[in-house]
Amino acid sequence: MGESADQLILEVRNLKVEFPGRHGTVTALSDISLDIRAGEILGVVGESGAGKSMAGLAIQGLLERPGHISGGEIWLEQRRIDTLDDYEMEKIRGRKIGAIFQDPLTSLNPLFTVGAQLTETIRQHLDMNKAQAKARAIELLGEVGIPSPSERVDHYPHQFSGGMRQRVVIALAIAASPRLIIADEPTTALDVSIQAQIISLLRRLCKEKQTAIMLVTHDMGVIAEAADRVAVMYAGRLIEVGPVEQVLHASKHPYTRGLMASIPALAARVERLNQIDGSMPRLDAIPDGCAFNTRCKSAGPRCVREQPELIPVGAGASACWLNAGGVA
Repeated sequence: MGESADQLILEVRNLKVEFPGRHGTVTALSDISLDIRAGEILGVVGESGAGKSMAGLAIQGLLERPGHISGGEIWLEQRRIDTLDDYEMEKIRGRKIGAIFQDPLTSLNPLFTVGAQLTETIRQHLDMNKAQAKARAIELLGEVGIPSPSERVDHYPHQFSGGMRQRVVIALAIAASPRLIIADEPTTALDVSIQAQIISLLRRLCKEKQTAIMLVTHDMGVIAEAADRVAVMYAGRLIEVGPVEQVLHASKHPYTRGLMASIPALAARVERLNQIDGSMPRLDAIPDGCAFNTRCKSAGPRCVREQPELIPVGAGASACWLNAGGVA
């Protein structure tokens, strides 16, 4: 992309996540490689069960046991972090990696004021006394658009609306000025007008602070508004990655084209919405060859036999044999 290596915030190389069980080992993520640069928003999309949230949890070292990283590497600002123990990862989470989750009520403790929760987070990661931390908490609330922050800092989560609670969660995520923010469905529970405000806020924070953001969502509209690049996942694998304009408007993979075709056009009246036939396979029942071959109308003999790797096409890459000479 013409940028120097020191601007790379996150590098994930050939990441593999497995869950051993009584009936064998299930591979939840397979050969995931992606990177995010300073000031960039990478959108990660796909149906439920594609592995989007799993990738975010693996990067943060929050996989529930017996799940574990069985292969690959994760680098944060040129430091490998997938080999760190729990104690070392505790120092990175919050300080270097911030997290925004879908439901702000599960991220906030109802028994403490938002100021107390912000102050605790700030003092845990930054060298500040209580007064300095509270001043920083008020500053953060103002930064994310909370009106009258000096008063609201002493309010409890239930005294905020859903959109305002999500702003508080964003304030928590950026409290220690992390280099990477993993936002997992941050706008799903919000109405459209609040979604637009949250997206605008994330973009502003990204550009002003040169923070890298991994935006996990199933909403292609959010991706179109917020992301610089897009990574599309299916059945635990990356199947397409590239600039947002190419992925959304000139998709190279049949699955991505299916996702885009399922979005109704405002200018056209249709009797029936487009859909992708079938459903995503269970992780213990992924077919041979391309995992999408059972739902793909363009599948050929090669798609059933061989699993495609990401093939460079245009400004991005696509894991589809149709992009390797046009014959599947």
